[in-house]
Amino acid sequence: MRRSALSLGPTAVVWTLGVTQIVGYGTLYYSFAILAGDVAVSFAVPVSRIFGLFSLALLVGGFAAPFVGRWIDRHGAPRVMAAGSVAASVALAAVALAPGPTSFAAALILMEVVSAAVLYDAAFTALVQIRGRDARRRIGHLTLIAGFASTIFWPLTTWLHGWLDWRSVMLAFAAANLIVAAPLHLLLLAARPGRDTAGDAPERTPAVAVDPPPPPALARRMFVLVTAGFALSGFLLSALLAQMVPALTALGLGGSALVVSTLFGPAQVLVRFVNLVFGVRRHPLFVTLFGMTMLPLAVLILATTAPAVAGAVVFAVLLGFGSGLKSIVQGTLPLALFGTASYGSRLGRMALARQFLAAAAPFAFAWQLETRGPTVALATLVAVGLLGLAAFAAVARLRDRAAAPSTITAKGRP
Repeated sequence: MRRSALSLGPTAVVWTLGVTQIVGYGTLYYSFAILAGDVAVSFAVPVSRIFGLFSLALLVGGFAAPFVGRWIDRHGAPRVMAAGSVAASVALAAVALAPGPTSFAAALILMEVVSAAVLYDAAFTALVQIRGRDARRRIGHLTLIAGFASTIFWPLTTWLHGWLDWRSVMLAFAAANLIVAAPLHLLLLAARPGRDTAGDAPERTPAVAVDPPPPPALARRMFVLVTAGFALSGFLLSALLAQMVPALTALGLGGSALVVSTLFGPAQVLVRFVNLVFGVRRHPLFVTLFGMTMLPLAVLILATTAPAVAGAVVFAVLLGFGSGLKSIVQGTLPLALFGTASYGSRLGRMALARQFLAAAAPFAFAWQLETRGPTVALATLVAVGLLGLAAFAAVARLRDRAAAPSTITAKGRP
């Protein structure tokens, strides 16, 4: 009886995870760019070195992701996420109290290692463990809520930094993970798998294709291609998001560069909402192909129209569309293709490749901007984006091959 009184329905689960994702991404990721300059001054090092340490931490965190994914599969996402929030609080406090660059780097690495236990991959796995295949729509809801993390934490961090030094801000964020995120993750233990509670609207599962399990050899090839596709598209996004304003300025947009860049965030939220309304009856592979087409197309339009502001506007919107859909399909596509078994471990292995390329992308793009110029740098990104799209096209062909002997027909095939 006591457990029933505390049970959470699917809507409450999504909102609970949404709040923790906003706190997690806001404190562990988005706040860093705002505080990095003050950190560099306090340690008397160039700000580029601080960002280099952050990239190193992201890379090491990627190597930890497969292990964290296996723990989540073994012990359940809510328990691992609650422990991860406590560990994130400890890591943020260690960052705040670091006396020098070496200890700061060690604390940053710890922060990124534990982030694998609390951010999107862990949250997607929590939804899959609670809702099974029905988690697809809920993943879309979650990314819509969590998409406001930067909108909230960029101004919040700036406001706090106006009153406090960077160390005090980090300590405040450590407290947020301990006091807000950890208890909410523990609350997820009360979620009732696979059914709604009173007060929740009845679940209406969309009519989508349910893929039969592919043969093991084919499944391995599909997994490698999906991993490569997300890693390559992540390289493109990481390179541009780290250097968007400088790249637009170098292309001749001048003061319009910052204004154009602000269109990226709203475009992400808009496309996630549109996907919830119109995309739920489509197979995630169709959504993936559409979203990953937007990325190289956006860069190509920018490269061929600069310094026209109209072209840059189209670029920012299409890039936001691709990024917004990528956040969703990184959770829904593996679920549709490979099922719920070992879902956390699978996402962890995929995260390793994504993090590796994402950590290298800003440096590679910045080097090309400086040595080859923006035109060559953007052409390279178009090529990388097309390789990622080609990987997903190959997945579509393999999926059709796996389904060919089957008599199963379903609505919503791409």
